[in-house]
Amino acid sequence: MIDAYEDPGTPDRRGGARYLWWLVLRQPGRCAAGAVFGSVWMVLLAATPYLMSRAVDDGLEPGDMGALALWTGALFLVSGFNSWLSTMRHRTMTRVRMDANFRTVKVVVGQTVRLGASLERRAGAGEVVTIGVGDVQTIAGALTVVGPGVGAVVAYAVVAGLLLAVSPLLAVVVLLGVPVIGLVVGPLVGRLQGAETEYRERQGVLTARIGDLAGGLRVLSGLGGKNLVADAFRRDSGRLREQGYRVGAVTSWMEALAAGLPTLFLAGVTWIAARQAAQGHISVGELVSVYGYVAALVWPVMFLIECGHQLSRGVVAARRVTALLRLEPPADAATADPPAEPSVLEDPESGVRVLPGRLTALAAARPADALAVVDRLGRYAPSAVTWGGVRLDEIALARVRERILVADPEADLFAGPLREVVAGHGDPSDEDVLRALRAAAAADVVQGLPDGLDSVVSARGRSLSGGQRQRVRLARALLADPEVLLAVEPTSALDAHTEAMVADRLRAAREGRTTLLATTSPLVLDRADRVLFLADGKVVASGGHRELLDGEPGYRELVARDAARSAAEEVVG
Repeated sequence: MIDAYEDPGTPDRRGGARYLWWLVLRQPGRCAAGAVFGSVWMVLLAATPYLMSRAVDDGLEPGDMGALALWTGALFLVSGFNSWLSTMRHRTMTRVRMDANFRTVKVVVGQTVRLGASLERRAGAGEVVTIGVGDVQTIAGALTVVGPGVGAVVAYAVVAGLLLAVSPLLAVVVLLGVPVIGLVVGPLVGRLQGAETEYRERQGVLTARIGDLAGGLRVLSGLGGKNLVADAFRRDSGRLREQGYRVGAVTSWMEALAAGLPTLFLAGVTWIAARQAAQGHISVGELVSVYGYVAALVWPVMFLIECGHQLSRGVVAARRVTALLRLEPPADAATADPPAEPSVLEDPESGVRVLPGRLTALAAARPADALAVVDRLGRYAPSAVTWGGVRLDEIALARVRERILVADPEADLFAGPLREVVAGHGDPSDEDVLRALRAAAAADVVQGLPDGLDSVVSARGRSLSGGQRQRVRLARALLADPEVLLAVEPTSALDAHTEAMVADRLRAAREGRTTLLATTSPLVLDRADRVLFLADGKVVASGGHRELLDGEPGYRELVARDAARSAAEEVVG
């Protein structure tokens, strides 16, 4: 199977069927072995009736015990060998499916990393989750056609050849039987693809909504909107259930036909063979062999129908994967180098100037305006921002990401030990991790967990409170120690005492480094070297916190409103 650190290769993104074929080509030896094992296994299933017919015609009917023992022994050996082949076929196909599973996971994860911050704007979280949870398994199951599927075709041809030696009429009936079954099942495959596609789309939307509900349930309860959202979710889940019933209806017909049509086929061929035996056209042993051939043929026919079902679902799932793989991150033709030393970061659209080595606060009457400025300064939105006199969009994006870090208040916290959650992509020592946690006033988070830094944090930090999540995010940003840190509302979920502690420690931790904090907290604003007051997206005043309180009425009203809100929250808490 694919190694965890092995390059999965470059997938074929042109369509679902092409992607499945690419998965086969990535493991040609194993797929060929699965096809050989499956073919020989099914052919030997058909050989069993032949051996039985020889035992009847050469041994049982003339009373030749030696011939009977010979053919019976051969039957025993072939059956034992076929049991071993069945085991090897199953093992090989399990490896084929697991390789396809893991390879697809690596390809999808690699693509999401490649898209980076643009992923949220290009694909929904529910879409990615649905691919990882359901589509990957479906794609792996579709590779069943490589082993039993190929074996079914080979066994079908062999049985037709054996029947040709017994009776041309029976051979013609068998050769025409599967195409007729295909004509019956074919329309159902098309219906299944359409129903399955719509079902997967609805499932992706609903999965995304589940994630939103899980993350915002506490807020919804506080706003009194829980019942309203629950009703909407109930309606959407009801539509998904109805669509699932439609998929199930088509699937049930396919599975019923997979079990019923081969049986009817067996009955028809057996009736024709019995008529020919009664008329003396074939011997009793040949009649036994014909019954055995057709009974053995039930397996290949069932496999062919099942493979059509699995392949249809696999193509739908692979289309979703290839749709994600075709997404491209924003083009970056920039090649300029960033400033060699700390420099001014300036946004002409708003008039914001972030001075190097200083702690700057950005107070906006509308939070969306501050967030837009930070997006431009961090190069997450098109802009004319300059850094050291050079346009930011002319500097290679990778170099920008190395030196400018945007600490988003809703940045994801991945599941894992607290140590790894804070460490990010680096490998810092425990002392460095604890130092960053202390700087973010989050030492109590470590102390409150049963295993300290080894305690496992759930996905998105749901096992932590809102304030704990915010401080852990801040600790992660401080541990990264970027040259320029742009943080949005880093203390909005904290009480006044903790907020003041964070403000003091944050200033000390970022001493001599360029830092911009988008906030309206008076406790944080008071500790900034310089405050920029933003109104209608433009800087209308700048200076020290107390200076702006005295000289700028709009700023004074904004800060007073935030202070009153914080005091009310303290009383409620």
